[in-house]
Amino acid sequence: MDSIEMITVPETLHGYPGVAFGGYVAGLLAARTPAAETGAVRVDFRRPVPTGTAVRAAPGPDGGTELLGRDGVLLAAATPVPAPAGEVPPAPTWAEASKAADAYRADPPAGESPDCFGCGLDRTAATGLRLHCGTVPGRDIVATAWTPGPELATEDGLLPPVLVWGALDCPGNAAGRLLDPGPPGAFTAALTARLLRPVPAGGGLISYAWLLGVEGRKVRVGTALATAEGELRAHAEALWVRPRP
Repeated sequence: MDSIEMITVPETLHGYPGVAFGGYVAGLLAARTPAAETGAVRVDFRRPVPTGTAVRAAPGPDGGTELLGRDGVLLAAATPVPAPAGEVPPAPTWAEASKAADAYRADPPAGESPDCFGCGLDRTAATGLRLHCGTVPGRDIVATAWTPGPELATEDGLLPPVLVWGALDCPGNAAGRLLDPGPPGAFTAALTARLLRPVPAGGGLISYAWLLGVEGRKVRVGTALATAEGELRAHAEALWVRPRP
């Protein structure tokens, strides 16, 4: 971007109360950052981004974008980067992803935020993404089948890119909670995503994630978004950080 812009994230778009949903913030910054030739952007989070408070998006180094608080403290930064290098596993079937989501809803992990815009159980299809990722038997992935409400779609019937980024966020936390059980309260420290093709909002979608590595409190994950037929539309790598004991 080549100018300064004030941004206020509405409270309804929170992950934890008072803290803006990380995937949405990443999507906002990515939209203001020319992607690398590979089409990928990395967003690093330095501090929680508040909801309901104006923050400043400004040009950053290397063609990137910075998000600054009122006091000038860096909250997050987006930078064009090479595409995530790891292979993306094939998507589970719609039936597998649906069963995984049902299992999550029947017995959700303790301590998760029920009103998170990305994965909150209290959200509806009109007010959240409802990314209820459960484990898929026989595979080292978590997945969910979901259908965006029409309220979340563009006039062309597509999922806005900012919400595509959101659909690549929460599944990473689920991978860390369910595939290498850890405490609740983890947060996104970095998200690198590549959006491949427009995402139709009128049909079913599959979000899924897998572990790439765990080192202490740091959990590296891969995430992806596919159509109900298994066609890959976007993928990402993320770093999540677990809370201190």
